[in-house]
Formats: sequence, C-alpha cells, structure tokens
Amino acid sequence: MRSKKSPSGSMFPYYYKNGELFGVHLGSYEDREDDLIAMMKAEEAFFLGEHLSLGVWLDLYEDRLTDRVLHQLTGMICRIQPRVTRLALVGVSFWDRRKINRLLKEAGVTPPLPVRFYSDPEEAKTWLVGKSR
Repeated sequence: MRSKKSPSGSMFPYYYKNGELFGVHLGSYEDREDDLIAMMKAEEAFFLGEHLSLGVWLDLYEDRLTDRVLHQLTGMICRIQPRVTRLALVGVSFWDRRKINRLLKEAGVTPPLPVRFYSDPEEAKTWLVGKSR
C-alpha cells in the first residue's frame, strides 16, 4: 500500500519496525479545544475511510484535556474501535489517564480493545506493532 498523509500530516500507514500503525498527531493544541476537536473529527473520518485495521497512536502532548475534549476523545475512540487492533495514548497526565480509563469503561470500550498509556512515543510504537497482547 502506498502511504499518504492524514489531516494532521501523519504518514498513513506509518511503517515502523516491520509493522504498520496509524499515528494521530493531536499534540500541541494546548488550550485551543475547538481546533483540537476539529482535528479529532478530521482524523476519525480519514481513518474510517481507509478500511484498514491498525494499531493507533494518539499523541496528546501539550494538550489541555478538558471534560469536553475528553468526551470527544472517548466518542472518537468508540467510533474507530472496530478498526483499531491496539490503542496507545501518549503524553497524558496521571489524572487524565484515570478520567480516560473511566470514560472508556463507561462506554464499554475496554476490554476487548487493548489500551495503554505511554510517555515515550518509541515505546508506544513498538508495542503497537508487536505480536503479543
């Protein structure tokens, strides 16, 4: 498959260590929640239009994850879940991790979707293309 760019500028699919993943760059929006939510929606529509099942890496560095943003993020994850083999969220604070886990559990996302949180993007990508759950 030929790579192309997603709305956030990520290569799709992204090739890493003999595997493929989808890296969604949602970081550095800081407190511009309307822009962040608009990019989430654009990335969701792009991914669902590609008809591939991949591990997904969500980069959320330097974002202020308000309740509104967290609910939008959870909704996006619910809608893309059928196409996601694993989900890695990168750059999320301890308290936001707890909120996200609670929202995902309430939405019925986990299990069976494996979800992990990382501070190191390389570790996240390695896990996404790995063979073990």
